[in-house]
Amino acid sequence: MEELITLDGQELQKIAGDCGVGLPGADLEHRVGPDWHLYKVRGKVFMLMTDMPGRPVVILKADPGDAAALREQYADITPGYHMNKRHWITVEGGGTIDEKLVKELVIDSYRLVVGGLPQSEQPVDPRTYGRRA
Repeated sequence: MEELITLDGQELQKIAGDCGVGLPGADLEHRVGPDWHLYKVRGKVFMLMTDMPGRPVVILKADPGDAAALREQYADITPGYHMNKRHWITVEGGGTIDEKLVKELVIDSYRLVVGGLPQSEQPVDPRTYGRRA
């Protein structure tokens, strides 16, 4: 059995942030007061990070069907904080989230946003990017 390495909020944000910054065409924007980090591709947000009272969180776009399933499956995934609850999820550090899942969720969010861009502005093909062959 694989040992689940539990991520705390800081580790969660670091993994998600490193993953997000490495995506083609991604930019990071800092907003001050309250402290928000916005990860964008061609000006569209695909990930946000902030601290909810005492808890560092990552907020990601998700397909509404996937978002509902993720919330049911993982105690540390809740509806998007300050976002459309159907299309966004909030991920917290805790016992149910591991590094692999965090990276998959970041890439899924990025792909969803890229898929909404005009084709001429898409830095990658959202249908194939990051998928395992």
